[in-house]
Amino acid sequence: MFRAAVILAFLLLAALPARAFDTLARAAWVYDLTTDTVLLAKNADEPLPPASMSKLMTVNMLFEALKDGRVRLDDTFAVSSRARSMGGSTMFLNETDRPTVEELIKGIIVNSGNDACVVVAEGLAGSEEEFSKKMNERAPAIGLTHSTFANASGWPHPNQKMSMHDLGTLAVRLITDFPEYYGYFSITEFEHDGRAPDNRFNRNPLLSMGIGADGLKTGHTEEAGFGLVGSAVQNGRRIVFVVSGLKDATERAEESQRIVNWAFREFALKTVARGGSRIADADVWLGATARVGLVPEKDVQILVPSLARDGLKGEIVYTGPVEAPVELGRKIADLVIEVPGMEAVTVPLVAEQAVAKGGFSTHLRTAFGRVATRVIAEVGS
Repeated sequence: MFRAAVILAFLLLAALPARAFDTLARAAWVYDLTTDTVLLAKNADEPLPPASMSKLMTVNMLFEALKDGRVRLDDTFAVSSRARSMGGSTMFLNETDRPTVEELIKGIIVNSGNDACVVVAEGLAGSEEEFSKKMNERAPAIGLTHSTFANASGWPHPNQKMSMHDLGTLAVRLITDFPEYYGYFSITEFEHDGRAPDNRFNRNPLLSMGIGADGLKTGHTEEAGFGLVGSAVQNGRRIVFVVSGLKDATERAEESQRIVNWAFREFALKTVARGGSRIADADVWLGATARVGLVPEKDVQILVPSLARDGLKGEIVYTGPVEAPVELGRKIADLVIEVPGMEAVTVPLVAEQAVAKGGFSTHLRTAFGRVATRVIAEVGS
């Protein structure tokens, strides 16, 4: 394996370790979705009571059913006495209601309706218990490794646990896999049939701050404290973050805004290489040409701390020489970019052009070179 250290023109940026940032939250996870960069992790893999933030899993199960065609937005679900009897935040549904799937989505996201969650669970799986089993079966398949579910609403239960990392992973999935439904998270007001005028406003405080926020869900119980799963977009960058364990709604709002401001202002998005532009060359064994160009398939964008001083470093790593034939676009190497104070960024590099096997003359030159090398080695011994 060859490790070629390179300080290339496009890497002559500057970087400084990001200013230390700590959050008042008991646990937090901050992620730049645009560059796949974790900006902050604090107790991020500790399973904690998620409160209503776990309603995102119920929404995910419903979005999957919509995408699979098992249900439609205008389908109606029945309301059981169990759903009607749910306490806490509700849509005030009763057994005579037949809410549509779309109304239930709004009821869960905007009103944080515990009754709506039970209606969805029973409508999709027959019972909340069976729905919880299905959520537990589904969780590992979508990358949730520190989560267990006992109900659909986030109602306090010893087995209702999620890590901040898992909640963030779930948020990223809702954003990227269901763009046709993600807009529901930015709805600020929903009053179902005039029944809950005091509960018609979305509890997400970021939606009204003018900072690009467009989701996702708040949560609060006495055990969990105040938490929020949020996302915001500014200047083409999207961040996702999760906080939990804050003391009150005011601290939750202030800390969430502080995290958004830090994530966007402390880091700058830099394009360090263009897709298809040659970064370096790799040696080719028995090829029609002796070398092949190495290029990234797409533009390479990385985050660097906004305050800059020291140069970034890049290292190209590959196993070589590469044996011919070489196909166009074949992955040959990795470009490893070191950013001071942050995790290294690895970018795959592919063959810029195809290289066919060499003919008789190529094999003859190679064979002669190997013989000559062996003779020289023997003479010198």
